[in-house]
Amino acid sequence: MTALDPRLAGMRRVDGGRFLMGSDDHYPEEAPRRPVRVDGFWIDQTPVTNREFAAFVDATGHVTVAERAPDAALYPGADPALLVPASACFQRQDRPVPLNDPFLWWALVPGADWRHPRGPDSAIFDLLDHPVVHIAYADAEAYAAWAGKALPTEAEWECAARAGCDTAYPWGEERDPGGRRVANYWQGGFPWQHPRLPGEALTTAVGSFPPNAFGLIDMIGNVWEWTCDWYGTLDSAPPTSCCVPENPRGTTEAASRDAHDPAGFGRKVLKGGSHLCAEEYCRRYRPAARYAQTVDSSTSHIGFRCVVRDMETAAPR
Repeated sequence: MTALDPRLAGMRRVDGGRFLMGSDDHYPEEAPRRPVRVDGFWIDQTPVTNREFAAFVDATGHVTVAERAPDAALYPGADPALLVPASACFQRQDRPVPLNDPFLWWALVPGADWRHPRGPDSAIFDLLDHPVVHIAYADAEAYAAWAGKALPTEAEWECAARAGCDTAYPWGEERDPGGRRVANYWQGGFPWQHPRLPGEALTTAVGSFPPNAFGLIDMIGNVWEWTCDWYGTLDSAPPTSCCVPENPRGTTEAASRDAHDPAGFGRKVLKGGSHLCAEEYCRRYRPAARYAQTVDSSTSHIGFRCVVRDMETAAPR
């Protein structure tokens, strides 16, 4: 009966089961490498595209977080002049800069949103098959609910990205197998040197790179993707009595907040890396990699994809 479920069009089946999650060889927040088990699920073959998100907006009238002025009550002490519809955009530099200050290459741009990915004078007419960006967590969640789907857990996402492999990358231990680039990540010196022409979109159309062994596209690179898990270390996750955790989840919203800003917004786990991940700066174009992002944030390199879990496919909708 699941084959008749219209939600599953454009999705790929992941059988689930036991796999090794995390890594002991890269960033500390990925450790330890440990066995976990997930139930079977379906996952979108590609990140949600501008074309697909436009259909959602046309059907629902949804206004994204980036298109609304922030609530001043949620940002006490903020300059009122900054509380305007805006989103964070990458700013390519023209020379090498210190890599310990992201504000050198990120700027909050008024008028930047999913329709205007590089600012108010840009558009998506030529980017309809690129992943939608400038999506805050609430926007991704709203799309998933409209589509009758859900956002993946971190474990589900990583299981799908690994595609049955226990290597650093879904295709092996080499980033560029045989010298061939197989995902959209930064090339050259970050954030200034890149072989593309100035002004060219940094995202790529879905399908520009080969799928993994599960038939999934852009699980590595292109855009970061939201998961539904609150961010934390393994120590902060709820305890389990099972030696191999089943369908593990993240921590609590309160525990996910930045220790330096405990009154701030909760943070969700992002997975997959993006076109801005670079060898010398952010080597997070790997299944085990993870990043904490506050739920109120939207940027020019964050998108999402959805899942339908086996328990939810008993009858067509």
